[in-house]
Amino acid sequence: MTSAAVTASPSPPRAAGGRRLPPVFGLTSPATLFVVLALLGPLALMFRFSLNRFVPGELMTKALTLENYAKFFGDGFYQEVLFTTLWVSGLSTLLCLVAGFPVAYYLVRQASPAWKSRLMILIILPLLMGNAVRTAAWMVILGDHGLLAAGLEATGVFPPLRLMYTPAAVVIGLVSVMLPFMIVTLRSVLEGIDRNLEDAAESLGAGHAMVLWRVVLPLALPGILAGTMLCFILSMNAYATPVLIGGPQFHMMAPEVYQQVAKAMNWPFGSALAFILMAVTLVLTTTANLLVQRRYRRWSE
Repeated sequence: MTSAAVTASPSPPRAAGGRRLPPVFGLTSPATLFVVLALLGPLALMFRFSLNRFVPGELMTKALTLENYAKFFGDGFYQEVLFTTLWVSGLSTLLCLVAGFPVAYYLVRQASPAWKSRLMILIILPLLMGNAVRTAAWMVILGDHGLLAAGLEATGVFPPLRLMYTPAAVVIGLVSVMLPFMIVTLRSVLEGIDRNLEDAAESLGAGHAMVLWRVVLPLALPGILAGTMLCFILSMNAYATPVLIGGPQFHMMAPEVYQQVAKAMNWPFGSALAFILMAVTLVLTTTANLLVQRRYRRWSE
């Protein structure tokens, strides 16, 4: 007589009090631990540094003071730097959306499969180069004696064009960096919209512009939000483009953080600037997300 061996399956992990934890907890715990250690840990350390006091010659001394934050909100220069960062980032993101949506729509609805692949390669190709390389190319194009100025001057119609070291040059550089991210994000969302919905709207007498406004845009709103948030966050934290194209007289938050930490060696104030930049970006993106989701729910009802 033979007896069958019974293999006991391992019991799922239990929380305090004997309550069973969901199986996904064991799968997500390594990633959660990594995020806590690699992201939240440095953020907590940065916030602690921002509460220290800067002493020349000693870098910083341990303290619990808000004087670094008071210095930011009491100095009009740093408030102007934050305002410049906000409007440059907002304008760059808006231009990326306006320029990227038609391209993404054309790739999804009009381009043939062969041309779609080729155009996607051309769109993604700039991402294979570093920001410093692309910014250096824009310096050659936008310089006072660069390709753009020389071409316009050769026509004899336009006056000498000076774009280098101006806010316009920074916006152009940021748009060139972020536009591929916007196009790729919008394309992935537009591909999920059923073409029959547009055909049905057109069969009911709606023009192409009305179809885009009443059908495509509401359905693409999650992708628009994702691409907008991604571009806004990238532009708020841009460093190479403002430094190389904006010049020493143009100030944005990320280069200013570097100046305080690496040049002035004022780690407490640099940490406070970084934390303020992160907090403002988080508040604005979260608020925009809530507003757009509320609007999306109204359209969906």
